[in-house]
Amino acid sequence: MRRKYGIAGVLISAMLALTACGGGSTGGNPLDTTSAAPSGSASGGGGKAVVGSFDFPESVLLASIYAQALEAKGVQVDEKPNIGTREVVIDQVKSGGLTIVPEYNGNLLAFLDLKNTAATTDEVDTALQQKLPAELEVLDSSPAEDKDSLSITKDTQTKQSLNTMEDLAKVSKDMTFGGPPEFKERWEARLKEVYGIEFKEWKSTGATTADALKDGSIQVGNVFTTDPKMAANNLVALQDTKNIFPAQNVTPLLNKAAATDTIRTTLNDISAKLSTQSLLDMMQKIAVNKDEPATVAKEWLTTNGLG
Repeated sequence: MRRKYGIAGVLISAMLALTACGGGSTGGNPLDTTSAAPSGSASGGGGKAVVGSFDFPESVLLASIYAQALEAKGVQVDEKPNIGTREVVIDQVKSGGLTIVPEYNGNLLAFLDLKNTAATTDEVDTALQQKLPAELEVLDSSPAEDKDSLSITKDTQTKQSLNTMEDLAKVSKDMTFGGPPEFKERWEARLKEVYGIEFKEWKSTGATTADALKDGSIQVGNVFTTDPKMAANNLVALQDTKNIFPAQNVTPLLNKAAATDTIRTTLNDISAKLSTQSLLDMMQKIAVNKDEPATVAKEWLTTNGLG
């Protein structure tokens, strides 16, 4: 997962997103980490935590799961949903403006070291421990996984006999690609290096990528594997035979200095019970049934005895 802007765009995005996003009791400027930074010794049993999320629905859902579970354990929680891209969010966790964000281990590793070849969950987690800045800490990775993919429609698959990313390399120069705006900067060179994939045109489609594939305005898109529109729009994820996209397990990322034992234990308990299927089911409720992420999060926590 997954996004990047230019320097000016990042600063503007950070200021607007953190100012606009609601929730919690922390007042003042959200970028002022001296007033917002949580303290592990604060009252409320488990301390304080500022829980943030990236700017896509699944991250908002996971952050709500974390926040509600922590509140049930007596942690004073301030929620900051939809903050923005990884470039913005990671800096906020490092500075202490955020205590926790739901991350994806493989994408976090790629952000820190794009050419790292770790592929499996264990390999990625081991590599992360070596690459993480000193201010950051990751907890247990959950079995739940949401991977990047290069996806096409089933009609395109049939007409062009495309099953793998190696197959795509033979025809990609005639195709238009769509995805989040930062995907090109992060992955264009790597796709060419590993697979020889080059596209005729790159379009910024973000959350509308699956729909852009369906309507034909793009032929290949970066769609995440737990997106309910994969099935609804008859999309197919091309096989990543060379593992350019590593394991993408949901993994809590913390500001190490602000984390408490209560926070660590609670989030690890969540990770132990979170599965890919449960993530798919919850995203179906949000994307198709239009349920609120906080409601879906509460249902999952109650069902699993965590909230």
